[in-house]
Amino acid sequence: MSYTLITANRNYSSWSLRPWVLMKALGIPFIDRIEPFAQAVNYAAFRDFSPTGQVPALIDGDVTVWDSLGIALYLADRHPAVWPTDPAARAFAQCAAAEMHSGFSTLRNDCTMNVGVRVEPHMHSPALNRDIARLTELWGEGLDRFGGPFLAGKDFSALDAFYAPVAFRVRTYGLDVGAKARGWVDHMLALPAMRQWEAEALAETWREDSHEAEIGAAGRIVEDYRAV
Repeated sequence: MSYTLITANRNYSSWSLRPWVLMKALGIPFIDRIEPFAQAVNYAAFRDFSPTGQVPALIDGDVTVWDSLGIALYLADRHPAVWPTDPAARAFAQCAAAEMHSGFSTLRNDCTMNVGVRVEPHMHSPALNRDIARLTELWGEGLDRFGGPFLAGKDFSALDAFYAPVAFRVRTYGLDVGAKARGWVDHMLALPAMRQWEAEALAETWREDSHEAEIGAAGRIVEDYRAV
């Protein structure tokens, strides 16, 4: 099998990061194709390769798989390591990944992903604080039940991939998730695949105005490590 994974800017695209880091960390080979966000809405251009006009998209021969969860499910049918083998860990991982996929809307909106900057937030709304508290609870449950260092046990899985963008967000915005959850964040940020994504993000010179405006709305940029 020969996969092509289409993603967008490393700094901004949290949805792209999920299948990318999943495949990299599990050693699933693929052709890495980047289609950057050229403007605020890229629907027409992205429709050339994705039925939703969004990234990520996985191309496997004449099959196109879209959406980060759809890609994870497709890969799981072909690569058993995508989900934990232990039934309880597997159930937890799938539920928690689905929760990330459908929930945490305030976290997404108030703390948009930008790998290369550090931000002092203007404020935390009650809804954002609830999302952060749920992250702390959820990550702590996984680490306690299955022994870590990953969220569903000793091995990296799709669950960790789905929360990988949040690991970057925790660092970017200095979010307080408690010592235990922060240990998982630090472990994730040290993974070779995450370090590669970060290095490529810092090397990017692409800037897209609407994404930059979202960061400005979230808070004051206190450090910017991105290439000029």
